[in-house]
Amino acid sequence: MSLKSSIKTVLTLGKGVASGLPEAASHMSPIVLFAQWLQAAEESGILLPESVALATATNDGKPSARMVLLKEVDDGGFVFYTNYGSRKAIELDANPHAALCIHWGVLQRQVRVEGSVERVSEEESADYFASRPRGTRLGAWASKQSQPLSERDELETRLREAGERFPGDDVPLPTFWGGYRLKPDRIEFWQGRADRLHDRLVFTQGEDGWHTARLYP
Repeated sequence: MSLKSSIKTVLTLGKGVASGLPEAASHMSPIVLFAQWLQAAEESGILLPESVALATATNDGKPSARMVLLKEVDDGGFVFYTNYGSRKAIELDANPHAALCIHWGVLQRQVRVEGSVERVSEEESADYFASRPRGTRLGAWASKQSQPLSERDELETRLREAGERFPGDDVPLPTFWGGYRLKPDRIEFWQGRADRLHDRLVFTQGEDGWHTARLYP
């Protein structure tokens, strides 16, 4: 965390934010509002402001959560990437509904996103994969994500073998790796305020577009 973020944390901790969520926010696209909040988080100096908690569940309703990196947000939804053999992917394929929770403590802001999930196209996954550093591309080939690993040496051996298999910069997209897009039907914005009288603004998707409502804190 930057010095600027550290100072802001001290100044805002427990005090809330005076300005809150203006009424005009309820007339915005939630995707546009999210983009503005993400930009503010990036400018604040927060480490990995794109980190989000992803909650999934098995088809019989047993939940699990983990942190992932949000790689794209547009009107189509929220995109993240993973190994298709990972626990999250197995659960998403069996039960294609999920939730995201993003918390930027320095700004006293939180966003909750709920909706259905689908895989992105192979072309989208390939384009993103090609933008990653060579080491992380080789790591995707080496890792049997979420599977038992007997010892670290086994992973390092697989990484070395992947490097030998793909000696140049052309490391192709593995067939077992790619992206998911969460298509939101509910997005809630939470802004911390003094005395725990926080602002909460929820957007729900209807047949005629987004509807907004304020919630009690």
